[in-house]
Amino acid sequence: MSIRYQTAPYNQHVSSPIQTDRRLANQTLLIDADDTLWENNIYFERAITSFISYLDHRIHTAEEVRGHLNRVEHATILSHGYGLHSFRRSLVACFEQLTDMPLTDEKHRRIESFAQSIADQEIELLPKVEPTLSELGTRHRLILVTKGDKIEQTDKLHRSGLAPHFTAVEVLAEKHRQAYLSVASHHGCEACNTWMIGNSPRSDVNPALSAGLNAIFIPHDFTWVLEHEVVNQPPPGQHLLELASFADLTRHF
Repeated sequence: MSIRYQTAPYNQHVSSPIQTDRRLANQTLLIDADDTLWENNIYFERAITSFISYLDHRIHTAEEVRGHLNRVEHATILSHGYGLHSFRRSLVACFEQLTDMPLTDEKHRRIESFAQSIADQEIELLPKVEPTLSELGTRHRLILVTKGDKIEQTDKLHRSGLAPHFTAVEVLAEKHRQAYLSVASHHGCEACNTWMIGNSPRSDVNPALSAGLNAIFIPHDFTWVLEHEVVNQPPPGQHLLELASFADLTRHF
């Protein structure tokens, strides 16, 4: 069965090489946004559940519809990037592909309302994020590194109230090795003192390690299925740490 989220831990693939009673100082912390600082995917989950219920397919099970939507989303992202505009396209395309009913204006508005429910959602910070950022900012340089639609991500950061904690903000079209190399070069990051922090193996951990950076994996119970990968071991000289919560960062940094 294809699902959007994952509840099983990844820690069988993760090493925790840092064993010290002292906090590291003067590091550059690159920090993910969605599902690292605030809730995000749970709202997509609710919207998708509503969409599947509305479709009420006579042949395909809910799991089969979900699997088809995952494939549609993957294709849509390749063509149109991330963001709610892309998600709306995916819902409409999935509906058209799985039903022989005409897509009337009323149906189109109803389908788009599922995506709009996400846009209308208030920002819900994850536990102890704000005080943790406040403390970390006294000792380290904090840079927000997220991906998606620039307007959407910038708006979420503004509504979160967390913007003052960051010295810079990077909204990337995709998070891959070259993107991290570019961010590190642009901000003059020294690889040995730079850490990418996030919940996604595919976007936060593995490409950062491949770019020569250190990484911190903070699993989220509802990480999007398209962000799943086996967490790679760090190359020699680099570090990978798994933490149970964002607040645990202050024990190490």
